[in-house]
Amino acid sequence: MDKARKEALDAAINNIAKRYGEMSIMRLGEAHHLAIEAIPTGSLSLDIALGIGGIPRGRVSEIYGPESSGKTTIAQHI
Repeated sequence: MDKARKEALDAAINNIAKRYGEMSIMRLGEAHHLAIEAIPTGSLSLDIALGIGGIPRGRVSEIYGPESSGKTTIAQHI
């Protein structure tokens, strides 16, 4: 990535972070460890994919997917 594009991208990311908060946008691969309490889903691979070890406690989460994809099963395990 050339210097001008990198500067433009950095400016855009900084503007979004100022407007919507620090954790509203980040670069792919940035490792931010958040101290968020989580409820395990019962599926280790899903907990790892969610990044915090489960569904965040005290926040609204939506489980979305096609029919027969396991939404109800995950919800019942939580």
